[in-house]
Amino acid sequence: MIDKSEEYEAMFKVEADLWWYKILHEKTLNVIKEHFGNRPLKILDAGCGTGGMLAYLKKNGYDSLRGIDLSEDAVKFTTSRGFDVMRLDLRNIANYPADIKFDVIIINDVLCYFNDEEIAHIFKEFRKRLNTNGLIISNNNAMKAFEGVHSIVLSIPRRFVIAEFQKICQTIKIPIIKHTYWSAFLAPLIWVYRKAQLLFLKIGILKLEKLSSDVGYPGDLMNTLYYNVVKSEEKILPIAPFGSSLFMVLKP
Repeated sequence: MIDKSEEYEAMFKVEADLWWYKILHEKTLNVIKEHFGNRPLKILDAGCGTGGMLAYLKKNGYDSLRGIDLSEDAVKFTTSRGFDVMRLDLRNIANYPADIKFDVIIINDVLCYFNDEEIAHIFKEFRKRLNTNGLIISNNNAMKAFEGVHSIVLSIPRRFVIAEFQKICQTIKIPIIKHTYWSAFLAPLIWVYRKAQLLFLKIGILKLEKLSSDVGYPGDLMNTLYYNVVKSEEKILPIAPFGSSLFMVLKP
């Protein structure tokens, strides 16, 4: 997605309000609060996009926040929010200042752009930059069944199942202490919607050059509905066996 300026602009506009981002931000904050309580923390968002996660964490009382992203657009938007951001390819994370340590490193929806060996390298470098008792929090595109126009527009080359991460993490001895798929209750709707998109693209109803991602505000009514459905899912099915996203917590 690095060269998709219009997508970064769309993300910047809706990240505080769109149901999907709100759920992800809340999941991340809940893990941080459960693990660390209310003490001050140093947090890095690796692949920070337009800075929505950092803005949410700042709103919830965290001040020592930094970001990394390879995209010039991402750096521009996140910097405009007032955050310290470094433009860096995560494959070169070893070049990030080694003397800066964090309590939490977040890496959301960017590992899909790396192969297994690169992911292992990134996690190992994160371990070097974590304080004692630190966490890695990661959300990822899940399950090939949910591929659609969104994946095409954002050039997403892969989607994950938990077994792939378990294999990587076992090799580098970084345990996954928590994981769940999510949007399980919305999964049938997401699947039908995305498969219909691919069908319409194949038969010419949709045109490739006019496609955009799913990063768009669906209106107040539907946005509230989707949000409440997923919040209900968290209570009824706290560890979902399937879904379009995979959320996990690692403790090196």
